[in-house]
Amino acid sequence: MKSMVISLILLLAAFLVVSCHHSMKEKSGRQSITAADILGNPDYQAISFGGYREITRDSQPTIPQLKEDVKLLSAMGIKLLRTYNVYYDEAANLLEAITQLKKEDPAFEMYLMLGAWIDCKNAWTEFPPDHDEESEKNAGEIDRAVALAKQYPDVVKIIAVGNEAMVKWAANYYVQPGVVLKWVNHLQQLKKKGELPETLWITSSDNFASWGGGDSEYHVEDLNQLIKAVDFISMHTYPMHDTHYNPEFWGVREEEDALSDMEKIDAAMLRAKNYAISQYESVLRYMKSLGVNKPVHIGETGWATQSNEHYGDEGSRATDEYKSATYYKHIRTWTDSARISCFYFEAFDEPWKDAANPGGSENHFGLFNLQSQAKYALWDLVDAGVFNGLMRNGKPITKTFNGDKDAVMQTVKVPPPAAVEMNIPN
Repeated sequence: MKSMVISLILLLAAFLVVSCHHSMKEKSGRQSITAADILGNPDYQAISFGGYREITRDSQPTIPQLKEDVKLLSAMGIKLLRTYNVYYDEAANLLEAITQLKKEDPAFEMYLMLGAWIDCKNAWTEFPPDHDEESEKNAGEIDRAVALAKQYPDVVKIIAVGNEAMVKWAANYYVQPGVVLKWVNHLQQLKKKGELPETLWITSSDNFASWGGGDSEYHVEDLNQLIKAVDFISMHTYPMHDTHYNPEFWGVREEEDALSDMEKIDAAMLRAKNYAISQYESVLRYMKSLGVNKPVHIGETGWATQSNEHYGDEGSRATDEYKSATYYKHIRTWTDSARISCFYFEAFDEPWKDAANPGGSENHFGLFNLQSQAKYALWDLVDAGVFNGLMRNGKPITKTFNGDKDAVMQTVKVPPPAAVEMNIPN
């Protein structure tokens, strides 16, 4: 009997040792996950993140609020978030929120592409922006990003230098490619010196044209060197915006006149997906023309659900929850099958973006609205119980339109005929 007890004790001890070993191995494996493992991996879905609930960024989301947001996104299968700056507290608070969630559940996974904002001299001031000189604030922004990457190496897997910082329609703040190149090279040097992890990937996140996929005015030597310096290209594509600015792909074709309204809408949305693919491929072609072959991922693409300006019912008739959901599903299907990471824009509506115009499209790109409702794109996840037990701002997640699809469809307008001038309000 005594020998049997001893044998059981030894067997239990061996089991505990093996279990502990496996647990430590799993934990170590998660810590060793790199950008190279995550990017292009459909098991690590990505999204652009902002947790602001108010009409001003003076009101920063709290760590408990950010934990609510991260739990919702994790439930959707999102494991990679993109942020935009480190001069506000949001990014640091988000990193702390993720760290707390990992302590509460060692199996929890969430990673970050940490954005460092880049401006030109005099950006956002009463003085004319000087696009050939950079803001003196850029150095501090890079330093803060480096500090956070060092503090949270298990979460920060990528640093993005600038957001649409080179595209020339960003008239308030854009810089020349040499500025972005300078800071990318700086971060790459820190990696070589061992001051940042060698596996930390460095990029810049910008419009497809800024990466050489558009007009030849962008095809300058500093851009060519930047393409060679980054670890991957993070490009943006927005067919929704081009339903107004470059609408050739959008309007109903003459040969489609006999189709039903829904067939016309679905055909236009399929063209929107193909339009995004064409912009992605244009960046690939330019990169390869330089003799470079590295990953290209989508740093932003999205489709607003509301607009009282260019994209609404009096304009290109692009914005509603049905079209937004259709685009979301098209893009996820394409990028997953092509093993492209897509930081879909965006997780939550953010009312600060166009605070003076609540109906402006910039306030309505989220997959969730400010009433803790999942928009039509996510209704199937609500039905599946994915968000059961989760809250935002003290409210459980419900569906927009009270879950009435017919009510959604009543808001859906057919695009205008192709090549017809649109009536755009001033």
